[in-house]
Formats: sequence, structure tokens, C-alpha cells
Amino acid sequence: MIELIVGEKGTGKTKILLAKANDDVKDTGGNLVYLDINNKHMYELSHRIRLLNVQEFNIHSSDMFLGFIYGIASQDYDIDKMFLDNFTSISCADNIADVEKLINELSKISEKFEIDFIISLSAKKDELPESLSKLVTSAL
Repeated sequence: MIELIVGEKGTGKTKILLAKANDDVKDTGGNLVYLDINNKHMYELSHRIRLLNVQEFNIHSSDMFLGFIYGIASQDYDIDKMFLDNFTSISCADNIADVEKLINELSKISEKFEIDFIISLSAKKDELPESLSKLVTSAL
């Protein structure tokens, strides 16, 4: 399953994502992973959630990003959810077409490995293509 939290920069998407991760960790039997562009939110996340600073892994393309996600999934078969903050930055997506392609690939990963992806995306819901707007669970 893919969920999108969308809104313009500075509207509170990260706060919603952090709250959702911290709430979900209470109810899950598996592991949660939170990907971000820095370690800024380390102390806002439960210690039971694995925070990965994507910049530490020198990811320079969307293909490298997908390989990174596959690597995470292959290392831990108990992952229930991945929270992806600042999606366009961590995924190296240049435009909304790249975002759509990446989310389609994440959907395949989600089905294959039974991992839910909750993604914060800086965009207006009404500017998204239909395939993405139907995944929006929170629009700010």
C-alpha cells in the first residue's frame, strides 16, 4: 500500500509523518524505517523506528534510490512500513513524471515484500496526475 501526504513546503507534512510513524510503532509486530535527508528528527522518533539519512549513502539517481529501497527490503523481512520524508529530495526525482514512475515501482515493492510506504510529497493535490491523487490520504 502507498499513502501520500501532500502539500506545499512548510505546511506540516513532516509533523504528520512523524506522528503517524510514532503511532504506528505502538501497534506493529514488525519493523518501521524512516528515510529522510538528514538526522534532524532523530529525537522526535521512537527509538524503535530505524532512521536512515539517505545523504549518507551517496544516492545520485532515482535508479540508485530504488536499489537502496530493494536493499533495505532484502536485509529485513520484518519491515511493515517505510516512511519517506522529503520524497523528491531523497529519491532524486526531477519532476512529477519521475515521482509517478518511482511510486509505481514502490507499489510493486510494496506488493512483493508486503511493505507499506507512507510518503510526504511537496505538491498540491489538484496538480497531481490521477494515479497519484488517488493515493493521497492527507492534503495540506
